[in-house]
Amino acid sequence: MESINDILSTASSWAWGPAMLILLLGTGLYLTIRLRFLPLRNLFYAFSLLWKRRNPKEEGDISPFAALMTAMAATVGTGNIAGVAAALFIGGPGAIFWMWMTALVGMATKYSEALLAVKYRETDDEGRHVGGPMYYIKNGMGEKWKPLAVAFALFGTIAAFGIGNMVQANAVAGAMETAFGFDNQATGIVLMILVGLVMFGGIQRIAHTATALVPIMAILYIGFSLYILGTYLDQLPGALVTIVESAFTGSAAAGGFAGAGLILAIQFGVARGVFSNEAGMGTAPIAHAAAKTNDPVEQGHIAMLGTFIDTIILCTMTALVIMVTGVWQSGETGSPLTALAFTVGLDSDLGAVVVAITLATFAFTTLLGWSYYGERCAEYLAGTKVITGYRILWVLAVFAGAALSNHFNTVLILADVLNALMAIPNLIALLVLSPVIIKLSQIQKK
Repeated sequence: MESINDILSTASSWAWGPAMLILLLGTGLYLTIRLRFLPLRNLFYAFSLLWKRRNPKEEGDISPFAALMTAMAATVGTGNIAGVAAALFIGGPGAIFWMWMTALVGMATKYSEALLAVKYRETDDEGRHVGGPMYYIKNGMGEKWKPLAVAFALFGTIAAFGIGNMVQANAVAGAMETAFGFDNQATGIVLMILVGLVMFGGIQRIAHTATALVPIMAILYIGFSLYILGTYLDQLPGALVTIVESAFTGSAAAGGFAGAGLILAIQFGVARGVFSNEAGMGTAPIAHAAAKTNDPVEQGHIAMLGTFIDTIILCTMTALVIMVTGVWQSGETGSPLTALAFTVGLDSDLGAVVVAITLATFAFTTLLGWSYYGERCAEYLAGTKVITGYRILWVLAVFAGAALSNHFNTVLILADVLNALMAIPNLIALLVLSPVIIKLSQIQKK
């Protein structure tokens, strides 16, 4: 297993090397500037759209808010709890700063993705509204770019089983075993049943479940985090200073390296940021393409809120709790590090329970959201006839992921590689189609 980890680590280092960092951050920064910082200027306007009265005759399958919750169901998962802890462990506090930067420019990326998804979406043989990078590549860029659309769909079909399935399932199994002593296989069986019950109900049932679970668990997690930060308020300024200073100087990390330099902090900060909010990966627009709306620009505004809430709010809560409680150099990593921080912060074993339940719920919703992403990618490649088989295979993979709970780092590193493979076709498409994004945004300037 150690040799496999070494190979995957090498592949991850290559995949998230300077070229990917430049492409990912460069695309986000380019779109941010071309849009004249629209995501930051229109943040409050974007929130107001969540309560806008909608025309029931608009095309789509689920409400714009439900589309956001479905996308957030897929993004709010182990990255917010285990991923942030891993970034601190390996990249040092500076990695958190680069997570923030990835999210700020990622808001423009997510806005652009959803805008294009709604503009270029199609209706499939069963009447569903389908869209995403493969469709805006095909319909927006022309037939000569179709191999790029096929590449994205292929990477998405495969990657879904890593980042969206097995990573989430093994994180849940590990959390349940640590907090409650549950057997990994028993956890896997329960997850299989729950995921299957929702997944086979299609996008409507997935959206309803996400709309019910995501807001409640996010509010509870933020509430416990704010309580701890209030208890350790005197440590908060120092934690923030350490994060910012380390972002430009590097710092000693707890991950077994001689030191986490600037490049390491940037690499793991960006990788964990993308793993968490998925800006640039091209996944969220698959959900937003199903929204009942005739306005691509409005849905783009709603979509960018997912990145803001996921990373700027939720990931920051996790990072600051770990920092202020002083456990970030304890030698723990992943969800056990976050659980330790909450245990210390709440001065009770309740902390581990809070983290376990939150992680399990977040990961469960991620399993649902990514099942939809993978299914749409598979449908693009093979048509609607593949859907039933894909769903069965997805449910079976949940059990396999839970059984691998002792090899979380292996699956996590593999997910990093697959993230990069998905991002490349999508980022190329965003750059090529940027004139369309700018033109539509200017026509409906707010």
